[in-house]
Amino acid sequence: MYDAAPRLGWWQQTWRPAAAVAVGIPAWLYTGVLLHWQGDETGAWFHIGDPLVALGCLTALVWRRRFPLAVAMAVAIASTASALAAGAALVALGSISTRRRPVEIAVVVLAYVTAAQFAVEVYPVQSPPGTWWIQLTMPALTAGIAVAVGMAIGARRVEVRSLRDRAESAEREQTARAAQTRAQERNRIAREMHDVLAHRISLVAMQAGVLDHRSGLSAEENRVLVRGIAEGSHQALEELRDVLGVLRADPGHPEPPQPSLDRIPDLVAEAGSSGLDATFTSTVQGTPSDVVGRTCYRVVQEGLTNAAKHAPGAPVHVTLEGSEGDQLDVSVRNFPATASPAATSAAQRPASGFGLLGLTERVDLAGGRLDHHPTPDRGYLLTARLPWPNPTHEKRT
Repeated sequence: MYDAAPRLGWWQQTWRPAAAVAVGIPAWLYTGVLLHWQGDETGAWFHIGDPLVALGCLTALVWRRRFPLAVAMAVAIASTASALAAGAALVALGSISTRRRPVEIAVVVLAYVTAAQFAVEVYPVQSPPGTWWIQLTMPALTAGIAVAVGMAIGARRVEVRSLRDRAESAEREQTARAAQTRAQERNRIAREMHDVLAHRISLVAMQAGVLDHRSGLSAEENRVLVRGIAEGSHQALEELRDVLGVLRADPGHPEPPQPSLDRIPDLVAEAGSSGLDATFTSTVQGTPSDVVGRTCYRVVQEGLTNAAKHAPGAPVHVTLEGSEGDQLDVSVRNFPATASPAATSAAQRPASGFGLLGLTERVDLAGGRLDHHPTPDRGYLLTARLPWPNPTHEKRT
């Protein structure tokens, strides 16, 4: 496969004809001096015909990139009748050599060397006996130099084009990586915002629903609910401020500690104080890794949030089981709601549908498995199984 030649600038278009003239003039003058020493008249052809042929060859070089083989052949053969066109022939030969096509180069070189043998018919310059090999090797040598220069220029063009293509490819890959990083960061921010706000806002909405639909509450009960709404809203704002602070912080600044397994009892108790009938049972002994503990906390948080959204008034039971070296099982089960249908329908909040998707991704990253489905008694069960390897065993392996 051969690459197309790039477009040339004005300087590249100018120096090539100038080089052809610079090479042709000494050859033309040298021929005139030899004819004068031999006592031969230069004649009208030397002064008029030779320069006109050279001018035609220089003009043909303009089309050397569009018709490279035809122009190179024509100039190589025409240079036989013009000493001044020798430079144009070498430029044409070097130009076709930049294409690096051996067959084309060989054909033009053969035509150039063969045509040079007939130059004595135009200018009968006498040569010493036995110097025929000079007449053969000099054109071959000059043609070889032109071919070498042309091949070097062609190789350089291919190298520059390859470097440019690789730079453009690297730039495209960098742009794609940046876009992917931005998308991942947006997903992470959305997941963190959901984890932080959904639970708090769901509890606040549930308390507001109870306050709106139960008219027989005492003044003290009303104050408790209003205080719970105010505290829940304040905590939601504080946690939102913490998330935004992490986003604005310096990249090298450490993130604040995330809630883990030891915070789950407080989470369930807080949900219970907000009006959710939540209970908690744990048989876990030991402390899992931060990743497992944090993922377990998010599973319980999402389960309580969904229970407050979709089954207000329903009893919710959170269970933790597991041991070090085995696995950690967490389940959040809500039973059929005992509240009135009107209150239950009014207290339900719109669901985004992204909470369980994000939670599934979290559990998968931790190496676990998440499952959620309705139960036969019209309740709902959310379970997660997380690996809890033995740290001592991990170090030995």
